[in-house]
Amino acid sequence: MTQTMIGLVKAERKPGAVLKEVPIPTYGPHDVLVRVKASSICGTDVHIYKWDDWAARTVVTPNVFGHEFAGIVTAVGSEVTNVKPGDYVSGEGHVVCGMCKACRTGNAHVCANTRSFGITIPGCFAEYAVVRDSNVIHNDPNLPPHIACLQDPLGNAVQAALSGDIVGKSVAVIGVGPIGMMAIAVAKACGSGTVFAVDINSYRLEMAKAMGADVVINSAEEPMVESLMQHTGGEGVEVVLEMSGHPGAIRDALKAAAQAARVSLLGIPTEEVPFDLARDIIFKGLHIEGITGRRMFDTWYQIKGLLSRGRLNLEPLVTHHFRLDQYEEAFELMASGKCGKIVFSHDVDQAL
Repeated sequence: MTQTMIGLVKAERKPGAVLKEVPIPTYGPHDVLVRVKASSICGTDVHIYKWDDWAARTVVTPNVFGHEFAGIVTAVGSEVTNVKPGDYVSGEGHVVCGMCKACRTGNAHVCANTRSFGITIPGCFAEYAVVRDSNVIHNDPNLPPHIACLQDPLGNAVQAALSGDIVGKSVAVIGVGPIGMMAIAVAKACGSGTVFAVDINSYRLEMAKAMGADVVINSAEEPMVESLMQHTGGEGVEVVLEMSGHPGAIRDALKAAAQAARVSLLGIPTEEVPFDLARDIIFKGLHIEGITGRRMFDTWYQIKGLLSRGRLNLEPLVTHHFRLDQYEEAFELMASGKCGKIVFSHDVDQAL
């Protein structure tokens, strides 16, 4: 008889999801089976839940979604040598081919053949998840599950913040959702100069202060470019981390950047973004970094170093805990923007 578990499933190609019994996933010779202890909601999961155009183009259904997790290994495949039952782990969510030019030249994070955990293959909003052995990340036993499950999005923030020199430089984080707030903490931990947080959400701007922002700017109340220029003596910001994906914010980010600044683009716009390429990029000599996922696995080792010995405190970021059967309330809260990270605790009874 097939063993079953409770999972949150994107069952149909329309808004919403359903909590239901599904088979416990089978694992192959190079896979590990993980009992999930904690998972967290990502902005990507909100796209899937709401079923926007990106989700309709990208997501496989039916499928257990969710990709940020921490848990305990319960079984391993016959060829697995680096993981054993009882290990406390998280996982890299991009399952890459390992054979294309990008993979073989240190750029696996942009592998064109990527399969994505919780998007095109089964994810972690369930009692159990299957992870490829090469994607397993061993966790420090002292790292609590509600923090360990945040490492996937933390990797986005680390790659964005540290894709170039940051020590002593002014930094603007535009869009302070959870990854933006993580980027603030990373920048401060790595010796940045003044960190500016820019958003239109007053709740999250207050959270940004708690994460270490020196100056917060509500761009619904004051023009972002003029404010950043005033705070930097008219020179502009040396490191710009664009996390919002809003077309207007992207254009303003380029205008607020200093000459020869670095701009990391992580926010995904939902439409084309016109801008003045000559004036705002070429003649300013900007260095533009496109940020997707985490560098495999350089970024993960940076994460480990930052989390060790309390150098990076993510506790203020986790504002709400829910059971998986409370998913409707959790996704409604996430969509409202009046929260930080929302964590599902899996070590409690779930109701169907």
